[in-house]
Amino acid sequence: MDLQLPLWFEITSITVLLLIVTADLVLAYKRPHIPSTRESSLWVGFYVSLALIFAVVMFFIGGGENAGQFIAGWLTEYSLSIDNLFVFVIIMARFSVPRKYQQEVLMVGIIIALVLRAIFILLGAQLIENFSWIFYIFGAFLLYTAFVQAFQNSEELDEKESVIIRLLRKRIRISNDFDGAKLRTVIGGKKVFTPIIVVFIAIGTTDLVFALDSIPAIFGITTSAFIVFTANVFALMGLRQLYFLLGDLIDKLVYLKYGIAFILAFIGFKLVAHALHTNEVRFINGGRGVEWAPEIGTVFSLGVIVASMAVAVIASLIKIRHDRRRVSVDSNH
Repeated sequence: MDLQLPLWFEITSITVLLLIVTADLVLAYKRPHIPSTRESSLWVGFYVSLALIFAVVMFFIGGGENAGQFIAGWLTEYSLSIDNLFVFVIIMARFSVPRKYQQEVLMVGIIIALVLRAIFILLGAQLIENFSWIFYIFGAFLLYTAFVQAFQNSEELDEKESVIIRLLRKRIRISNDFDGAKLRTVIGGKKVFTPIIVVFIAIGTTDLVFALDSIPAIFGITTSAFIVFTANVFALMGLRQLYFLLGDLIDKLVYLKYGIAFILAFIGFKLVAHALHTNEVRFINGGRGVEWAPEIGTVFSLGVIVASMAVAVIASLIKIRHDRRRVSVDSNH
């Protein structure tokens, strides 16, 4: 039998998590450097282990269903966060951000992401509590997002960014060169913004888009605002280190976006099915629940999420290996 999570556990967990995130971000700010593969691996492993330990603690305090929802939600948000890294790579490369200062840029991006997701979680929880039909909208939005995710390309993203940059340069003075990680610098006795302001705005815009995608996705797994928030925090923890760990490999995981698109489509279908099952909209089945609509459980959802990511990553790695062999054969000829 699954238990209600006690208030003391929720308050303590959120406090500890925010302290850990704060300490991590302060450390990055005070020690700007390029993390080694070993350092990045250890940090990523630490945060993954921390999430699994948290799930075990939640299992004993709140039961298997709560723990299962957290794991499924965390994996969903983690996969979407990895997708976020694709865009971060494009942004960093586009603006030629010195690698030494990329940690600080990512730190700002994570802070923005945490704030935006906290706002959307509170709004989403209120909407779900008061308007059950919101699941139809969330589900339709995720199905649309899955389609866009599968067929979007970096060229379209670059074009959107170019429009934003042109508008920004018309409004404020921006220098051509970075001055460390400083937001403003002095040129000719006048204070001007450095290109880092454009990078921050680009990352902030990206975080907004991903918050719009990720929050409906995890509400398709659980309606607990606490589980939604903690899953998001754990997903964002270690994101900075994961960026440096994956490095150039992330560009080569070509099938990852299809795995993420499938997850979004699956959760979108699950939300619509849940909305039909608990239907209160009058023009659908006379305002009564649709009995044949499936209710997809947490364990099955978890299996789909893990399998989708595993297939996408393995297929990408096979393609990388195949491409290397082909290049090797061509060079020998």
